[in-house]
Amino acid sequence: DGSPMMLKSIASNIININPKDIFLYAPSFGLNNLREKWKELIYEKNPSLNGKEISLPVVTNALTHGLSIAGYMFVEKDDKIISPDLFWGNYKLVFINAYGATIETFPTFVNENFNVEGLRDKLLDDKGKKIVLLNFPNNPCGYTPTNDEVDKIVNTIKEAAETGNNIVVLIDDAYFGLVYKDGVSKESIFSRLSDLNEKVVAIKLDGATKEDYVWGLRVGFVTYGMKNVTKEVYEALEAKTAGAIRGNISNASNLSQSLILNAFNSPGYNKEKNEKYNLLKRRFEAVRQALSAHKEFEEVFEALPYNSGYFMCVKLKDGLDAEKVRQRLLQDYNTGVIVTGNIIRLAFSAVPVDKMPKLFENLYSACKDENKD
Repeated sequence: DGSPMMLKSIASNIININPKDIFLYAPSFGLNNLREKWKELIYEKNPSLNGKEISLPVVTNALTHGLSIAGYMFVEKDDKIISPDLFWGNYKLVFINAYGATIETFPTFVNENFNVEGLRDKLLDDKGKKIVLLNFPNNPCGYTPTNDEVDKIVNTIKEAAETGNNIVVLIDDAYFGLVYKDGVSKESIFSRLSDLNEKVVAIKLDGATKEDYVWGLRVGFVTYGMKNVTKEVYEALEAKTAGAIRGNISNASNLSQSLILNAFNSPGYNKEKNEKYNLLKRRFEAVRQALSAHKEFEEVFEALPYNSGYFMCVKLKDGLDAEKVRQRLLQDYNTGVIVTGNIIRLAFSAVPVDKMPKLFENLYSACKDENKD
């Protein structure tokens, strides 16, 4: 009858979606209606993009895959990727192990502020191809630059381009939209970089994963922004990206894409999403309250700047071994954290508000225990 061949044992668990939107292959570009909808949403979420032309997003198997595809397209062996020193550990697998690049870092913060001068030093140390990797809100530290800091970052990249550098900016927007404080940039820095200079290619890597709380559906997007390019250039880049995906995973899940697209068109979507944002914001506020109510915590750790995202970090005082503290937290306090050097990442996004004080009390106790030993 022209319908897709399917097993009832699978199809019976999926209702309200046409079988052709489940069982057939999606294009390597992704579902066109979803691509157009995501582009529309990018403009809605980033008003300063209005009047600027960007590519039609290409669908990836979530954001990690998008980063890998961007690496396939733009990263060569021995390329240096400039990044703040607080970065997601998976970048090493994506760019170093897979493509033979190196990640060249600068200190993320100077006096509680984003270290724009550190970025500038890396961009202007010599001339040539430059790759910059920016992730805001940042994983692990949950920081998004202020509006003033974004201005400085953009001006620094523009200055580097005007001196003759060809610059690719990889923009990891995994936690986009989850900003909880005033004065912090609410838009993606992609908005400012997408038509900055003819020598700058801005690549927005984002997805529904965190923005729409669908971690397991694995739907992401690659979107390009450049100054003074034609529609044909964007279409060529989209085709090359789809070709890379075709030769890598063939295509992203049709079912996942259909579920996401249906959600975007649901009348309750915006209300539901706002409810989840407010829940995360309450958890963020609970972190601030827990830290401000217990000044004794500063004896053993200090909070790094945080204002957004899923996470925040604390830096342990000298003499404390973060890995030993992590193990003690697991063994004695039934508390799990992630460790990088002497920095501990706390996923406040996954902690109920009423348990937030206990999280920090456990961390404090584990640090005090280690000091005694």
